[in-house]
Amino acid sequence: MLKRLRREYPDAHTELDYKGAFQLLTATILSAQTTDVGVNRVTPVLFARYPTAQALAAADTPELERIIKSTGFFHSKARSLIGMASALVDRFHGAVPETMEALVTLPGVGRKTANVVLGNAFGTNVGIVVDTHVTRLSQRLRLTRQTDPVKIERDLMPLIPRRDWTLFSHLLIFHGRRVCVARTPRCDACVLHAVCPSAFRV
Repeated sequence: MLKRLRREYPDAHTELDYKGAFQLLTATILSAQTTDVGVNRVTPVLFARYPTAQALAAADTPELERIIKSTGFFHSKARSLIGMASALVDRFHGAVPETMEALVTLPGVGRKTANVVLGNAFGTNVGIVVDTHVTRLSQRLRLTRQTDPVKIERDLMPLIPRRDWTLFSHLLIFHGRRVCVARTPRCDACVLHAVCPSAFRV
């Protein structure tokens, strides 16, 4: 499966636009319950207004909420962003930490967000990002029976070489957005058709 997906999507990558770990962390917090496209619409203004953790920590909440409103849940996201930035300033000299243990202590940051930052900004494969696409496809491919993201990640990690953990998430997300969509998967156009236990075959 991994080999087929790598051939199909040789340029698989995160589709969030960012420069550096701080921007990726901010964008990933914003991406909850919305699309990467939606996040990418607001981050140019957001990053221009708040280019550093120090600037974001001092943000005026109503102004920040206006900038990110279109991403949804903007009240809670604004609290998380200001809290995250404040924690970076207070505990990490304004820099994004490079360990899972430190990242998950930040407001608004869980294991999935930490995996995104570690794998993409720092090139560290600590775990596998499990979002809605990875959840759906890993179940359809019978790689797991679990529904909880942490348990799904635990099932996937022994199956995939560690060096490919970050890439594997990108591959499944690319495939889930383009072919193995939620309601009507395009099994006839799927590179995994021959090896997928859930594939519709005539």
